[in-house]
Amino acid sequence: MELSIKDMEDEAKKYGKFIKELGELKESAPEIFGVATGTKLDELFYYVEFDEKTQKFKKKILGGIPYRSVLNIVGIADTGKSVFAEQFAVYQAAHGYKVLFVTVESPAEFLYSSLKQKAYALNVDFDKVEENIIVVDASKSYQFRENVMSVIKTMEAAIKKKHCTVTVIDSVTGFYEHREVMARQIVRALFNFLKQHKQTALFVSQKRSSQQAESAEAAGGLAVAHIVDGTIILDKKLIETRFDQSLYGLPIGSVLRTIRIDGCRLSAHDSDTWVMEITDKGLIKIKEKLSDVIKKQKTK
Repeated sequence: MELSIKDMEDEAKKYGKFIKELGELKESAPEIFGVATGTKLDELFYYVEFDEKTQKFKKKILGGIPYRSVLNIVGIADTGKSVFAEQFAVYQAAHGYKVLFVTVESPAEFLYSSLKQKAYALNVDFDKVEENIIVVDASKSYQFRENVMSVIKTMEAAIKKKHCTVTVIDSVTGFYEHREVMARQIVRALFNFLKQHKQTALFVSQKRSSQQAESAEAAGGLAVAHIVDGTIILDKKLIETRFDQSLYGLPIGSVLRTIRIDGCRLSAHDSDTWVMEITDKGLIKIKEKLSDVIKKQKTK
């Protein structure tokens, strides 16, 4: 059925709110700065600024992950995804920022113990961390975890009541672990909610065994990576052969861990693969570029 002129005018008015001139967005555009993780990752995001004196462009370190970004932390099992997410949460809380931590895998009491250890390892005031981290436990109730709108309403109440500015979800995969066909819908709802409430957020995502370890793909497919603002990939390689030993300078049987920013639409970033380790204290430490490690070995 064809629309009348009046119907078309009504439709135009209805959807006109979605149309903006670029200049109208100036006041609502977020600032460009970094939200610190307390790791070398803070040096790997940057922006380019024009210097009026030298008439040249200069690269300036952002100092953290981009403000109000929603990033996906992806990796196979035991690559340090939760370690990174917890370290980020503790670091932010210790510096006075309110953090909402949605735990989907580990019950809240176990999360408490883990965050306490992270605080001691970082040598920060745990009393301050206790005060500034607000936990939503979605691990124990199947019905709660399966109803993403109930989770979002609970998160909204916590953010408004406690004035949270940072959110961590570990893991977002837990919301669709046996119904991956809904992954895009669920992640989009969470993403839009976090954007609306001006959160800087991390999603932890699990990989399936059939997915390439070095790719941004995780459970739910590449659709998840396309929705979020960027992806950080954690990986590990077991040193199994003499060739591996010679290439990386590590003994057979040891593990080489790496981290790489796969992409970010809010900020420029280093795209190299970096060697990292999980220290004896249970902290993420990013050390040097993998290419530099290999070069050093070649010169020996």
